[in-house]
Amino acid sequence: MGSRFILSLWLVLLASAGWATCSDDTVSLRGPFGEARFRVDVADTAAERSRGLMFVEEMAQGVGMLFVYESERPVAFWMRNTLIPLDMIFADAEGRVIKVHENAVPHDETPIPSAGPAQFVLEINGGLSRRLGIEAGAELRHPSIAQASWPCPAE
Repeated sequence: MGSRFILSLWLVLLASAGWATCSDDTVSLRGPFGEARFRVDVADTAAERSRGLMFVEEMAQGVGMLFVYESERPVAFWMRNTLIPLDMIFADAEGRVIKVHENAVPHDETPIPSAGPAQFVLEINGGLSRRLGIEAGAELRHPSIAQASWPCPAE
């Protein structure tokens, strides 16, 4: 079996295992590729956003970090003290993906800009967005996305 099939099957199993609801530790994405979910840590303070995934030596598939800003703004990331390659998925205030930066290089201090106002950035393992087919236009769902184009269901 191909790695894309196995990864897709794993993500479907996660969805059927109770991850389908919105929760603070889960981000869902949907688009032409289907749907994917990631268990996330949320960085919603300046200190948490500044540290991000620095010094993390490995990260399981299906895990990531969601950076949450108070409002939309141009943002830029770098890879100082980051030990693993990452994909950065930039989204606007409605959770629409505006840019995907693939395979950011560990320790590289070159700024990686959002290419427009962003309020949310999801970091996942490098190369995973390409394997899943995540690209601009996809939608994020998380409780912190108040104006979501794909809102969390009412409880």
